[in-house]
Amino acid sequence: MGAATERDDAVIALLTDARLTSYVRSTRTRSGAMRLYEWNLRAASAVMELTGAVEVIARNALDRELTSWADRRNVGDRLDEAPLDPRGRQDVVKAAERAARGGSRDRHDRLVAELSFGFWRYLLSSRYHASLWVPDLHRAFPRGPVELRFRRREVEGRMHRLHLARNRAVHHEPIHQRDLHRDLDDALELLGWIHPAAAEWAADVTSLSAVLDARPSG
Repeated sequence: MGAATERDDAVIALLTDARLTSYVRSTRTRSGAMRLYEWNLRAASAVMELTGAVEVIARNALDRELTSWADRRNVGDRLDEAPLDPRGRQDVVKAAERAARGGSRDRHDRLVAELSFGFWRYLLSSRYHASLWVPDLHRAFPRGPVELRFRRREVEGRMHRLHLARNRAVHHEPIHQRDLHRDLDDALELLGWIHPAAAEWAADVTSLSAVLDARPSG
């Protein structure tokens, strides 16, 4: 026990008291704070795992519908030609620059992979409701709410919350006070709106549910 306490004291000094403030506040003890911090590390990994699945499946579904938009208009690459605002256009330009260094894979596939979670989330915002959502993008989530404006808001809200959770996890911020059960529900519901098999698969292979069950009590 003494060696473990000594180790905790050394690690706490390395992590810094400032980093552990929210953990101490939640548990009231330094040893409890360490156990909660360790759990937070596992929770962050599970959030990254889950949001990674959502990001790839959602962006592929949206990209498929952008292809339909471009095919009907007989234009070139759908991301180059889509009616994006200046922020979206800049995101595509920067992603294209990174994709150009990506080797021999298809240029469009590299471009899609280089675009951030935030880019795909912003495609669901109200600014694109008439130009992209109503004509095509709503079909990326065919099993969502029937009314299209409500569907877009519900999809955007879930993507927004998952984007925030992912960003906190990737930057090693405390997520132990987030409603991670809601994040899990958001992710599985969103995937189910794309295809039931996606939600079923994510529920089976991602670890957030098990991590939540293993949260330390003290």
